[in-house]
Amino acid sequence: MPWSCTPNLKNWRRPTLIKIVTVCGSPVSGSSTELLLKRIGDSLVGELGLKCHRTFVYLNELNITPCQACGEDPTPAGCFIDDDMTTLYPKLMTCDCLLFGSPIYFDSMSAQGKLFIDRCNCLRPANFANPNAGDGFVRRIHHHRPSAIVLVGGNKAWFEGARRPIAGYFKWLGVSNEATLIFSNNDINNRIGTVVDHPKVLAEADRIGQMLARKIRE
Repeated sequence: MPWSCTPNLKNWRRPTLIKIVTVCGSPVSGSSTELLLKRIGDSLVGELGLKCHRTFVYLNELNITPCQACGEDPTPAGCFIDDDMTTLYPKLMTCDCLLFGSPIYFDSMSAQGKLFIDRCNCLRPANFANPNAGDGFVRRIHHHRPSAIVLVGGNKAWFEGARRPIAGYFKWLGVSNEATLIFSNNDINNRIGTVVDHPKVLAEADRIGQMLARKIRE
C-alpha cells in the first residue's frame, strides 16, 4: 500500500526524542563513507546530551524501484510504488537531522544514492490544484532541519559532481546543508575504511557532529 502523509507538520514542535536519519550510498560494508557518517552521528549524539533515535539506512540492502516518472500527482498518499522506500518517507519527513553519504563513481554519487534521491520527488509534488500558489509545489515538510554530506573518492575525483545534486536534493526537502565533509583517498591498494588512518578527517567529522547538535538546539 502507498504510504500516507498523516503527520500535521504545520503544528510541529521540537520533540523530546531527537530523530537522526543517516543514509549511506556506499555498496561496501565498512567503507570510509559509512565510518564517517557514523562518526558524525556519534559526535552529534554525544554533544546533544538528549535522547536520540538513530536510523542508519544502507541503501544497497534495500529493494528500491527506479522512479518511473509517472507524472501523476502523488497527493495525498505519496509515491505509487510500494517497495522499501515506503517505510523511509515518514522517517525523512519527521527526522530532526539528515546525514547523507556517498562514494564518488564516474564523477557523481553512487547508483544507490541517485536511485534513492530520484524516488524522493514525491516529497514535494507539483501543486496541480493551484499552480499559481507559491513556487507551484506542495510543501510536505514545514520545519527546519540541519543536515550534512559525506563524500569519499580518489585524489582525482570530481566531488562537485556529487555534491551539487545532493545539495539540490536537500533544498528540495527543505533541509539546510550545514557542512560537506570530503575525504580524498589516495590509497593505491584500495583498502576498505582507510579513513581510520586520517585523524584530521575524523576530527573534522567530530566537529561537524558537534556543530549539528548546536543547530538542533537552536
